[in-house]
Amino acid sequence: MSKYLLEIGTEELPYRFIPSAIEQLQKSFEALLTTNKIDFSDIKVYATPRRLAVILDGLSKEGKDEVKIVKGPIKNVAYDENGNITKAGEGFCKKNGLDPKDLYIEDNYVHAKITIKGKSAVEVLQSNIPSLILKLQGSHFMRWSANDEKFSRPIRWIVSILDSEEVKIKIIDKESSTYSRGHRFAPEKTFKISHPDEYLDLMRKHYVIADQNERRARIIELAKKEAEKLGATPHYTDDLLDEVTFITEYPVPAVCDFDPKYLEIPEEVTVTVMAVHQRYFALYKDGKLINKFITMTNYLGDEFANIAAGNVRVIKARLDDAVFFFNEDTAKPLAGYVEDLKGITFQKGMGSMYDKAQRMVNLSKHLMSELGETSATIERAALLAKADLTTKLVFEFTELQGFIGADYARVSGEPNEVCEGIKEHYFPLNAESETAKSIEGQIAGIADKIDNICAVFVDGKKPTGSSDPLGVRRAALGIIRTVLEYGLKIDINALIDKTLELLPIKRDCGDEIREFFIQRLIIFLNDTYKKTVLEACANNALADLTDYVERVKVVSTLDNPELLESANRVLRITKEVETGKVDPALLKETAEKDLFAQVDKIEENVSYSTYLAELVAINPYVVKFFEDVLVMDKDEKVKANRLALLSILKNKYNHLTDFSKL
Repeated sequence: MSKYLLEIGTEELPYRFIPSAIEQLQKSFEALLTTNKIDFSDIKVYATPRRLAVILDGLSKEGKDEVKIVKGPIKNVAYDENGNITKAGEGFCKKNGLDPKDLYIEDNYVHAKITIKGKSAVEVLQSNIPSLILKLQGSHFMRWSANDEKFSRPIRWIVSILDSEEVKIKIIDKESSTYSRGHRFAPEKTFKISHPDEYLDLMRKHYVIADQNERRARIIELAKKEAEKLGATPHYTDDLLDEVTFITEYPVPAVCDFDPKYLEIPEEVTVTVMAVHQRYFALYKDGKLINKFITMTNYLGDEFANIAAGNVRVIKARLDDAVFFFNEDTAKPLAGYVEDLKGITFQKGMGSMYDKAQRMVNLSKHLMSELGETSATIERAALLAKADLTTKLVFEFTELQGFIGADYARVSGEPNEVCEGIKEHYFPLNAESETAKSIEGQIAGIADKIDNICAVFVDGKKPTGSSDPLGVRRAALGIIRTVLEYGLKIDINALIDKTLELLPIKRDCGDEIREFFIQRLIIFLNDTYKKTVLEACANNALADLTDYVERVKVVSTLDNPELLESANRVLRITKEVETGKVDPALLKETAEKDLFAQVDKIEENVSYSTYLAELVAINPYVVKFFEDVLVMDKDEKVKANRLALLSILKNKYNHLTDFSKL
């Protein structure tokens, strides 16, 4: 088996494009090899700011032959009345490279078995790689120099090697060779690659860590080592790690200082300036932010003084802006900014952010009523939750909305519960992040998110595959996670109705929103429970999500084919039957009397596991009923009475789940 290496060398690629390019290349090469029936054992894609590389391992030299049955014209068209082949038959043979003797008749049509010889791996790679590379998708693709083709950045070199032999290809205006390039500052500018097995080691030798996972691990390791020298720990997020990974080929850490006075502004501001705006690793010592940070350079050498000075100069300017905005903003209390929300439009037709804040207060009161809560801090948090949107600091650092509001609330002397509620009402920030811990954050957050969701649906802009206005999918998931994690007894059906009532535009879309929530709920729980069970239990799930999950847990344990068969038989018979009242005097057969007695004993006010056990226990009586009793009796009264009995039993089944979906 063979190994193939492709390396596309470029000018520095946008870091956001690189992860997408890795995924696209992985899928494209897999599809290319599979389509051409070329065996392979592995596909590895490596990427740095200056190169995209693919290594195909366990590659067969030839694609497998493919045997196909081709269908030709109808027999009477392919042959004349004397059995001789016609022009149409000859044309079919010529088109498919067949001899007339290879033809056979099946279902009155001419057929033939043909063998399509597999192409060589070299032929497939040479003819497909240029178009495959140029099909990569990304933002801001451009034409470079006098070329007509577009790409993310100009291509500077190409390496294409199968085992020890070059596979000549040309992409745009660059032809391949066996020579690659190392780090921009490496002593040796170009070097030969004799075999794909050498690639990663040769890259390291020339100061390029081509494997992005290895590079990422190195960044973490180096950051921790430098921090340990100071008795500190580095702060980083996945987003920061991804960005630094894809802007460096050979990361080297440099520790820098900044003036301690900047520690007086909100910590989130300082950390955000460092991480989001400057790609620095903030440092914490004993749980407190210190006036040092680590920057990962893409530099070879030991002259770091200028690098450190440049970074300090840049962060000083950014933090000076933050200090100025902080001082300006805190000249008045946070509550003083609520009125300014009237100048910010929430959504066209949906009023201002001030109107939204008032709706959040109303919805918070509704939720408190449902939960049996009465709290001035919850109402206060809902009122002030959006106030920081009008501040200068949030205008500059929009990603800190909520966090800035919480800090300004503390400076304004608001209770700590209100401050936490303001900060946490945006939680969870993404699918994996933490939910709000405080009741203030939970209630204000649910009020905010349901208002966003309903406003989008009322405006007729519900999410599609490629569009998610106001992030309503994330908002719905945030509500679901918050309710389930803290066991909140909230009727989402009633919450939707209340929200629609408060919106200035009226549109009957409650059922749409409910269905949207159900689908998000099923998707959220699908990793833990079977989709069929989730759908079967979904009836009235939004009335109490915790109750829904309890039912799902119990139904997931069901392994009783006899109960399923009986329940579905009852559901089919009573599909069009309204629930009626059973007249014991009309019960003639022993089996129906016994079933009536057993159904009457079923207690719904028990745990769902006990309830399922009750349904299992009465199932022999249901089976006996169908064996001994004719439901569709000639006597209409008897028939109606038996249907009424079964309709009561149907309701007992439906109390747990819809058995017809299991």
